Amino acid sequence: MAILDFITKQFIDIIEWTDDSRDTLSYRFPDEDKEIKNGAQLIVRESQVAQFVYLGQFGDRFGPGKYSLTTQNIPLLTDLAGWKYLFQSPFKADVYYVVTRLFTGNKWGTANPVMMRDQDFGIVRLRAYGTYDFRVADVPKFLKEVAGTDDHFRIDEFNDTMRSRIVSVFSDALAQAKIPALDVAARYQELGEALLPIINPIIGTKYGLEMTSFIVENVSVPPEVEQAIDKRSSMAAVGNLNDYVKYQMGQGMGAGGNGGVAAIGAEMAVGLGLAQQMLNQPGGIMAQATKSIEAPAPANGAAGIEVMNPAQVAQMLGVAESDVLASLEAGDLKGKKIGTQWRVTKSAVDAFLQS
Repeated sequence: MAILDFITKQFIDIIEWTDDSRDTLSYRFPDEDKEIKNGAQLIVRESQVAQFVYLGQFGDRFGPGKYSLTTQNIPLLTDLAGWKYLFQSPFKADVYYVVTRLFTGNKWGTANPVMMRDQDFGIVRLRAYGTYDFRVADVPKFLKEVAGTDDHFRIDEFNDTMRSRIVSVFSDALAQAKIPALDVAARYQELGEALLPIINPIIGTKYGLEMTSFIVENVSVPPEVEQAIDKRSSMAAVGNLNDYVKYQMGQGMGAGGNGGVAAIGAEMAVGLGLAQQMLNQPGGIMAQATKSIEAPAPANGAAGIEVMNPAQVAQMLGVAESDVLASLEAGDLKGKKIGTQWRVTKSAVDAFLQS
């Protein structure tokens, strides 16, 4: 009886593995130097694949179901073992169970900034992080390149390696996609969807994995790039810059009040007009003068100056000097640049406001 029990223990009748964890990627069935009995039952559950390995070579692979191991349903293993006839004795082979379900919510992030060439800002440093979902798609390649001969390979053993590989692939994919930094920082969902077709061929070929979801949760750029993005956003909100500058100038002129530059200019114009009438009317001052009297020169204010610099134009119109310079550089406001200084005639300002 003891001899029969000893013989029975040397053979494996049932091969199965019940996965009670949520972090296992692959598991090697513990044979403890036992041999698999001819006709043994192989049970593979949903989200599992059983891979036979014989003397370091990949043999037959089974999906979910229940199988009786005979020569007829293990042809690859039969060829590897060189059995010319139906085997009637037990045999040895390693059986790896690989989990093929989706592993969700895995985190990735750039430990160091990723350098990328941008069409707007030149070389830009980006930091990014997010999550991804993946599954094992090519069992032999995964066992060969990732899990190896580990008898119980868990995802926490692979997290750091996978994270660094994802970041490397992310950097390459970002460079290939040529997505502008403005879009990277503002369109996370589209970015993830755009990168998936680039990432999957790489990790599929190298590691036998398939990524079903790649989510970018945040992208941070250097402060100077953030300022440039904010400036672009402000310009987009304003719309047509030329119309905006004209509106600002019109508002400044209309809101000058008694103490404003526009009011001062108007008062000066009225005063000069009255003085001119008094000088020229019959019997007036001009008729009594013994010699010609010239009209007084305009006061040193913006309203009486025919040729002005940008600061004087801004003072006259009640807007910022930067708005005047922007219109000059764009060619909307006509002026003449002498060296580094702009000169603008009053007639050019009038023409600008009327355009």
